[in-house]
Amino acid sequence: MSTISKVAVAGASGSFGLPVVHQLIEDGFKVTVLTRKGTNHNFPSGVTVAEVDYESPETLVKALAGQDAVVSVIGFQGLEQQIPLVEAAVKAGVKRFIPSEFGGDAENENISQLPMFVLKKATKDLLKKEAALGKITYTLITTGPFLDMALQYGLIANLKEKKIKLWDGGERSYSTTTIASATKATSEVLKHLDETKNRVVFIRSASLTQKGLLEKVKKAAGPDGWTIETPSVAENLKAAYAQLKETGEIDRVAFIVSAIWGEEYGSNFQAVDNDLLGVKELSDVELQNLIDGFAK
Repeated sequence: MSTISKVAVAGASGSFGLPVVHQLIEDGFKVTVLTRKGTNHNFPSGVTVAEVDYESPETLVKALAGQDAVVSVIGFQGLEQQIPLVEAAVKAGVKRFIPSEFGGDAENENISQLPMFVLKKATKDLLKKEAALGKITYTLITTGPFLDMALQYGLIANLKEKKIKLWDGGERSYSTTTIASATKATSEVLKHLDETKNRVVFIRSASLTQKGLLEKVKKAAGPDGWTIETPSVAENLKAAYAQLKETGEIDRVAFIVSAIWGEEYGSNFQAVDNDLLGVKELSDVELQNLIDGFAK
C-alpha cells in the first residue's frame, strides 16, 4: 500500500483531538482540520482549516478530496457525524479511515450494545462493508480509558477528594493508556498501513486493578481520610438502563464503567501492538510519578 502524507482530522479541537493534531504535525504529516462553519479555534501553524457541513455531503467530499487518510476524534455528542464522514471519504478516494474508538475493546459485542456505543458500531459496520468492497481501509484503535484523563476527572480515582470506587471489589484488571501514547499510536498506524489494515490494534500504558491503584493513590495523596466504596457493576448498569427507560437520558459514566470493569467486556487486553506502534508500558516508578502529579 502506498504511503500516507495528507491527513484530515475531524474533532480536532477536543482534549484528545488537539494532541493528535500536534503529533501528526510533529511526525511530518500535512494536516487538514475539519471544522463547522462559524466555529473559531486556534490550531497550530501549518494546519489547513476546511469548513464543512455534516448535513451537506458535497462539502465533506470537497474537503476530503486529495486526502490520504481521515482520523476521527469526534466526541460522543457528535458520533452520528461519522457516517456521512465515512461516506464522503469513500467518494473522495481516501485510503485509510481511523474512526473515533480510543476506548474499550472495539470488537467486543457487549460494549457495542451499550446505548452510547451504538453509533460507534454503526460506523464500524459501514467501514467493514466498504472495506470488503475494496473502497477504503480502516484501523480501530483500542486504548482502554485514557489514564491521565481518568485521573484528572476522577473516573478511576478522585485524588483531590480522596474518593475511590472498587468496582465488584476492585480486583478485576483493566488496560489503560495515556493520551501521549494514544496519539503516538494513531500517527504510527499511518506509517504501518499493511500491518494495521482492516483490524483492531490494542495498546496500553499500564494494566491496573482498582485495589492496586488504591495503594498508589494513597502514596500520592496520603493514606488517611479516603472514602472507599465497593459498588456492583451489574447493579450500576441496571440502574442506568432504568434511568434511560424512564427519562430517555443516557448516563454515560455508568455505561463507561461497565465497559471498563464489566466482567464480559474484555477490558484487560490479552495481547497488544505496543511494539509495532512504538508504545511503551509505564514502569512502576513512572506510573507512580504520573499519579503523584494529579495529587498536587
